[in-house]
Amino acid sequence: MESMRRAIAAAAVLLVSALAACGSKGSTSAPNACLDPVGAWLSALQSAPSAVRLSGQTPISDCFTGTESLDVAQTAVKAATLLNAKARRDPGGQGTVSLGYLDGAVHVGTAHVSSEADLVRRIDTAARYNPHGGSLGAAFERAFGKGYAAGEATG
Repeated sequence: MESMRRAIAAAAVLLVSALAACGSKGSTSAPNACLDPVGAWLSALQSAPSAVRLSGQTPISDCFTGTESLDVAQTAVKAATLLNAKARRDPGGQGTVSLGYLDGAVHVGTAHVSSEADLVRRIDTAARYNPHGGSLGAAFERAFGKGYAAGEATG
C-alpha cells in the first residue's frame, strides 16, 4: 500500500511539473541562435527596422526565457554598448535604428520574466549612454524611436 501511495505521489508531481511547463515561456532555455556571438547579433540588427532574426529565424525577444544562459544577456549588453558608440558617431544613422530595435525587442522578450529586470536596466543604460551627459539629440531620438517601435512589433 505504501509503495502505491509513493507511486501516485510521484506521478502527481510529474503531472504538475509537466502542466506547469506547458505554455510557460520561462520554463525553456533560449534557442541556439541566441548563443551566436555579438558579431552575428550586430549583423542581424543591420536589417532593422525590418524584422531582425538571429541565424535567419529567431527573433531576439525569443532569447529571454528566464532560463537562458548568462551568455545571452552578456551578448545583448555588449551589442547595445557597441551600437551606442556607433549611434553617438552618427545619431540619425543605422546604428541608432539597430540600437532602438534591440532595446524594443529586449523589452518585449523580458516583459513576462520578472527576473530579467536587471538586464532591461543594463540594456537601457547602454542604449542611452552619453559620456557628456544629457540627451543624444533629436536625430538620435527619431532614429532610436523608429527602431524601438519596430523591435516591439517584430523583435
